[in-house]
Amino acid sequence: MKRTISFMTGKGSVNHNSRKFHAKNTDPERSYLNVEYCNENIKDVYHELFDEALARYNEKQTRNDRRIDDYYEKIRAGKQEKPFHEIILQIGDRDTMGAETEEGRLAAKILGEYMQDFQRRNPTLRVFSAHLHMDEATPHLHIDFVPYTTGSKRGLDTRVSLKQALSALGFKGGTRRETELNQWVVAEKQQLASIMLEHGIEWAQKGTHEKHLSLLDFEKQERAKEVSALEKQKAELEEHNVIMQEVNAKYLDQLENVEKDIFSAQESREKADKQAEQAKKMAAQYEKKLTEIAPMVKEMERFAEKYTADPEEVLPEAGTLETGKSYREKKAKPLIKKIVTVLRSIYRAYLDLARRFSDMQRSYERAWSKVNSLTDRVEELWNENRALKERLGDFNRVERVLGRDTVKSIVQKEKSLEEVQRMQKQRQKRKIDRGER
Repeated sequence: MKRTISFMTGKGSVNHNSRKFHAKNTDPERSYLNVEYCNENIKDVYHELFDEALARYNEKQTRNDRRIDDYYEKIRAGKQEKPFHEIILQIGDRDTMGAETEEGRLAAKILGEYMQDFQRRNPTLRVFSAHLHMDEATPHLHIDFVPYTTGSKRGLDTRVSLKQALSALGFKGGTRRETELNQWVVAEKQQLASIMLEHGIEWAQKGTHEKHLSLLDFEKQERAKEVSALEKQKAELEEHNVIMQEVNAKYLDQLENVEKDIFSAQESREKADKQAEQAKKMAAQYEKKLTEIAPMVKEMERFAEKYTADPEEVLPEAGTLETGKSYREKKAKPLIKKIVTVLRSIYRAYLDLARRFSDMQRSYERAWSKVNSLTDRVEELWNENRALKERLGDFNRVERVLGRDTVKSIVQKEKSLEEVQRMQKQRQKRKIDRGER
């Protein structure tokens, strides 16, 4: 006999599959006939597969906003990948392989044998839930799995990816219709068909143009193919977007470093401005003091001239009975000594203020020199920042025009050429060194 093979994708209701609740199309009295091959918590499976890779990824991150706390929640909330996938397999239909018939029990046995070898055959599709249902119209098998890839150069080195998981199994995408998923589905159908043949059942393959298909069914199949092709294109675009985000992040890191340097230079400049302003104010204060003291110094000079020019005009008259010696010791010497002391004290104060003013003047000049130097540095950093932003924009334009692969190839060739030139220079230098010795 011949029977069809139905290979469908499901929504992945694990609670329904494990019969934590019953739908209208189930018969609870026959649920004991169902088979549960495995039923693991998907979060535990995520910890098993990705915790080590997640730790390595987070360790490399220099920014907290790029760290990932919960990889399962990131995938669940994201749009690039589904947390898991479900397939549903069925042999025949309710008319030819009803669950309560002998043919239905044979279908269940075949599906069980198919399931036993599924994980070994598909090591990159980690099965965490698998159930055979006998309490509905036709026996069918639900398989839920997490597709993953290892050795990735983007994001986590072990990450969720249906495309890469199937590619690791040997399924390479070709045309829009020959995607990795479509190729894998065909291979799994053939695997199921070989088990069916061992039990005397041939695979009745039906094309999309057979008469028994209604127009609505045919259109549904065609739309499904179009959706599959669009999903592939979407995945490729999302993958390209991830690469571009990483390139952008590289340039953004450079821009952030430049902006930090600019901020630091601006802070240093503001500090130098404050120091220069403070030095200017202190210099002005000392200059004011010198201006105030200068007339006093000049007055002291006139005072000194007055009291040193003619002692006869300065010294007081001697008393009637006062001797020369007594007059000299008691009046003349003390007066001259006092005048000299006052003059010296004022002159020293003047010299000290003049020195301080000179020091502050030099400090003021050094501060302004530092301000000018920092101003030039800030301008250099802003120019560098603008140049980096222009380079980032130019890179994005070039990649949009030439394509990611072409740009990658050009960059690699240029790196190789630079390495060759570097080695040539080293060899030339060694030749020159040997000649000198």
